[in-house]
Amino acid sequence: MAGEPAEFSVQDPFYHKEKRRKKTRMLAADAWLDSALYDFGQSLGRGFTNVEDFFSRFRVSGIKRFFVEIFSDGLSFFAIGCVLMTALAIPAFDATATGHVNKAEDIAVTFLDRYGNEIGRRGIRSDDSYPLDKLPDYFVKAALATEDRRFYEHWGIDVVGTLRALMSNAGGESSLQGGSSITQQLAKNLFLSSERTLERKIKEAFLSVWLEWHYTKDEILKLYFDRAYMGGGNFGAAAAAEFYFGKKITDVNLAEAAMLAGLFKAPTKYAPHVDLAAARGRANLVLSNLVDAGFLTEGQVTAARRNPAVPIDRSAEANSPNYFLDYAFEEAKKIIETTGSPSNTFVVRTTVDPVLQSYAEDAVTSVVREQGEAYRVSQAAMVVLDTNGAIRAMVGGMDYGKSQFNRSIVPNRQPGSAFKLFDYATAFEMIPEYDPDTIVSGATQCIGNWCPQNYSRNSVGRISLISAFQQSINTVPVNLSIKTGRQPIADFAHKIGLQNDFPVTRSLALGAASVSVIDMASSYAVFANHGYKTTAFGLTRITTLSGELLYEADPEANRERVVSEQTVLYMNRMMRAVVESGTGRRAQIEGVPSVGKTGTTSSYRDAWFCGFTGNYVAAVWFGNDDYQATKELTGGTLPTVAWQKFMAYAHTNIEIKPVEGVDFQPAPFVIANATPVEGQPALPAAERPPGLKPGAAEKLLDVADMLKAAMGSTNEASLAVAPATPSKSL
Repeated sequence: MAGEPAEFSVQDPFYHKEKRRKKTRMLAADAWLDSALYDFGQSLGRGFTNVEDFFSRFRVSGIKRFFVEIFSDGLSFFAIGCVLMTALAIPAFDATATGHVNKAEDIAVTFLDRYGNEIGRRGIRSDDSYPLDKLPDYFVKAALATEDRRFYEHWGIDVVGTLRALMSNAGGESSLQGGSSITQQLAKNLFLSSERTLERKIKEAFLSVWLEWHYTKDEILKLYFDRAYMGGGNFGAAAAAEFYFGKKITDVNLAEAAMLAGLFKAPTKYAPHVDLAAARGRANLVLSNLVDAGFLTEGQVTAARRNPAVPIDRSAEANSPNYFLDYAFEEAKKIIETTGSPSNTFVVRTTVDPVLQSYAEDAVTSVVREQGEAYRVSQAAMVVLDTNGAIRAMVGGMDYGKSQFNRSIVPNRQPGSAFKLFDYATAFEMIPEYDPDTIVSGATQCIGNWCPQNYSRNSVGRISLISAFQQSINTVPVNLSIKTGRQPIADFAHKIGLQNDFPVTRSLALGAASVSVIDMASSYAVFANHGYKTTAFGLTRITTLSGELLYEADPEANRERVVSEQTVLYMNRMMRAVVESGTGRRAQIEGVPSVGKTGTTSSYRDAWFCGFTGNYVAAVWFGNDDYQATKELTGGTLPTVAWQKFMAYAHTNIEIKPVEGVDFQPAPFVIANATPVEGQPALPAAERPPGLKPGAAEKLLDVADMLKAAMGSTNEASLAVAPATPSKSL
């Protein structure tokens, strides 16, 4: 059919022109992509080869390579360090960007006890009117020799001095050299707190460099002398000279200057009105530093060594109730700020009773000193109120000179079973048919996967509320909390005295809340005060130095009933059972109706006794600052002993008042006649012998140790020279 025309040729039915064109385009795209990827890979290979060829020119080997690697790694670490330093510096420099510095106290307060006698002072006593060139040259040199010998050579951080101090202190030398430069100390005083943390030290370092950039060395030194705390409520060397020696800083002699220079690092420990022997020993080290630094010769300091400084006698201030004064000063500042008074000098009358204060200090410290080691407990606190809430005594720790942390006002401890006061009182308030004799179930009821256990690990069946409270059974208050709800218990606790917030957890009924000693005392005082709100207070009157009245407390103002009279009667009866035959038996006082509740936390970290008589309310806490567990210390042991010891002192020769709801008849109060009946001899008035102060007791113990050592050496010597004697047969 070769001769047929083209239009009559037979076509393939599976042939489509459009599909063939589309397939061709996709194949072309695929080919282009493959070619592009191939070309890109080839380009990368050629580029990498070119880079290798380029850097091969710098290839080194042998010893040269070692130094090149060191240099390269150094650059890398330097870059990382710069980023890290910038990140660390930002928080520090934020403190300077605000323009705010730590303000020194700008008011001075003189405190009086409840009888009007001065008990101490707080606030600023400063005078920065003396330029640096007017200060005695030996005072400036003494400060530099002791605090920062390379002050005029370093750039804010003295690396050499820090290493020297570390080596000196590690070697056991007693010079107490510090690693912080004067600039670092000033940075801390101006911008930071005194907390000992790594973060604070990092900020301190950066701020020191910032100070060196913005101020001259003389300006930094002048600021340091004016802002440093020098003990006794004094800020600045000029104020310290007036306080300790009664003279201007420009008039102090070398011995006095050395004593002042020794105060910068440890003003509380080396203050001459606190420990004169320690202050003189420190001053002698300062004199040695002057010689070692080459500022003075030994001959120039000999006279100062032989004639040490004699400070003004301020022994009365050393025995002040310092923990209470710190608390009262903070409270006074709050009130003074609201008055808007232009004055900066004030007189504050307080509620503290110096006799009761000494009793409280003696009770707490003597118990810890005598039995603290056996129970592995090192700290204690006590707050004593009258039944209207006036603070009569406050003990914030064992030794104010060693630690100014007031453990009686900080809400950071759990009360354990002492919290059960709130559980039972809430139940009485919410469930009218309940009374102390009501029988309830003591069986364990689990809340979720938490199943409380009693101290004895034994289960309890049906039991009366008063017996459960008396024996400090755990399952009963937990069961009560299930019935009343836990939030009402927390609300009740806040209503009657606890001021800090705490989580409302399932273990709240067993005291899983952070409280303070003063708040626990206030809460128990409600039941001593017939159910009326009894917030602790320590100030009664504030006036300016000229006598202008700024504040006067009114204990009867806003008198509010927060607990029903019936609940007060029930709880007082139950707390009396605790003392009579429960966990608080050691709190019994002959002739005095005493009530209260013990408390012990898990792992024996905290031990409490809170209670009252008709005259006083007191809360006592024992524990350790580092939260270490004690050796099975319970609230029924040392806290109760200290509480009873104080109350026995406090109720000597006073009228014993009854406790509402407690069936106890106090002994009648008899006042002896001053004039004896004719024909009868006058009986001497019963007086309690004064107790030893903690300082006196420690000195007696030191003397006893010295006598034992002397007697021991004498006996050894006598044995060494004694002739041998034949033994006798018996």
